[in-house]
Amino acid sequence: MRFDVITIFPEYFESPLRVGALKKARERGLIEINLINLRDFALDKHRMVDDRPFGGGEGMVFKPEPLYRAISSLRQQGAPYVVYLSPQGRLLNQEIVRELYEKGHLVLICGRYEGIDERIREHFIDDEISIGDYVVFGGEVAALVVIEAVARLVPGVVGKRDSVEKESFSQGLLKYPQYTRPRDFMGYKVPEILLSGDHAAIAKWRRKKSLEVTLKRRPDLLKKARLSEEDLEFLRQLGWREDE
Repeated sequence: MRFDVITIFPEYFESPLRVGALKKARERGLIEINLINLRDFALDKHRMVDDRPFGGGEGMVFKPEPLYRAISSLRQQGAPYVVYLSPQGRLLNQEIVRELYEKGHLVLICGRYEGIDERIREHFIDDEISIGDYVVFGGEVAALVVIEAVARLVPGVVGKRDSVEKESFSQGLLKYPQYTRPRDFMGYKVPEILLSGDHAAIAKWRRKKSLEVTLKRRPDLLKKARLSEEDLEFLRQLGWREDE
């Protein structure tokens, strides 16, 4: 899996890419992450990549020429899927993460200021992704979110594949509660079923807990989740109505 990140602040990524699972995945050649400084594609001596917007208004806008050159240089190396990280994009979820993973090669454009020239947006990108309905300083933090979420799906990046398949959102539901030692913490005890050694019963308990937690915290997810008739009956017992 390859990620090319177009940014005016490549140094933003130095620490996150040098720790934890991302560092190990890069060292093992499971993922490739290239940082492309947009200023390297500006032709003037000041390396200008932004300018004032036509029509007036606050802030600055990324110029089309440097972005076009940067995207074109990467497209000469293959057929990447070009993503602009923007508050106006599709709201990132696990389904979209899987979609991006299937592309194999992503170019992530990190916007800043008031965004990018609309001509680049309309004609030279393949997708727009948002990480939430809020505003941050720039697309760099969003690029890291996308990289981490997609990289987790690459075989070998996460030690136990089972962890990826059972985590929140992978089945369309939130994850069940987790417990570890000690069994008794200040009088709060681990559910007995988890100490039973009955793996079938534990799996059934965890499934019900996932349904219960999802209904309580994110009921909107249930409309798209893969639910069995047994799941539906359990949810009805909890008061869930399919038409809600």
